[in-house]
Amino acid sequence: MTTTLLPAPVPTKAVRRLAASVLIGEAFVVFFALLVAVRLQPERRAAILVGALVLATAAIVLAGLLRHRWAYLCGWLLQLVLIATGLVIPVMYAIGLIFAVLWAAAIRVGSRLADR
Repeated sequence: MTTTLLPAPVPTKAVRRLAASVLIGEAFVVFFALLVAVRLQPERRAAILVGALVLATAAIVLAGLLRHRWAYLCGWLLQLVLIATGLVIPVMYAIGLIFAVLWAAAIRVGSRLADR
């Protein structure tokens, strides 16, 4: 049993759909976390706004680029960055970890569906 962290060289429709769903969901959660974070730390308002908008935009853009295999590597990088936002808002450690697990599951399940 091997662990699949990247899809096949040409990602299938199943992998793309599942991974895009995770990224779009992630963009929504990051946006709503932005609203909470600004209230919790008003002194860091500008940094939080810029950081959250960059993360949400990156997730949406990556969702559209999933026909390329390199976009999945960028997706992993985005998951690491989201976990790292826990340095500013501690609850983001948990949210980032949840989305990293969902990202891995989307790639793995999508790849298994493609093998059938």
